[in-house]
Amino acid sequence: MNNDNPARRRICDILSARQEGKPFRVLFVCLGNICRSPAAEGIMRDIVESKGRQDGWVIDSAGTGAYHIGDLPDRRMRVHARQRGLELTHRARQVDTEDFLDFDMIVAMDASNVSNLRRVAPSVEAERKIVPMATFFTDTSRYDHVPDPYYEGAEGFELVLDLLQDGCRNLFDTFDN
Repeated sequence: MNNDNPARRRICDILSARQEGKPFRVLFVCLGNICRSPAAEGIMRDIVESKGRQDGWVIDSAGTGAYHIGDLPDRRMRVHARQRGLELTHRARQVDTEDFLDFDMIVAMDASNVSNLRRVAPSVEAERKIVPMATFFTDTSRYDHVPDPYYEGAEGFELVLDLLQDGCRNLFDTFDN
């Protein structure tokens, strides 16, 4: 996992604020909520279910933009995810201030998402819930964010799924109790 100090401090704060016996609530966020964040949601659900820990987690995703509200994830992402045994059925929605109350941690895919989330956060305390996904990558020497595959080919979607599978496994190991 990335040793970025501010992000690590946020994770420690989130861990210490976690309520015993309550599900851990995580929201994945990207720009349009049709590629990266629904893929992260699907991967995280798969990990949680494979460990039999569904009761210990609440997992959702949203976008900072309102471009695709109500849409299924991008067809290409669904195809690539399906090849890995994942069904992405989430309907796109836009993040709002209530999400900062409803979730313990908000995981952003890139710096632009972090910036947009900070503008929506209703307080400094709420801002502390925002953590970059790259914080959970095993190896951050090549990627410090999850690139948007929307204008890329098949390799872009595969790369995103690889990064998210790695990051979500580490996120699960960090927060599951």
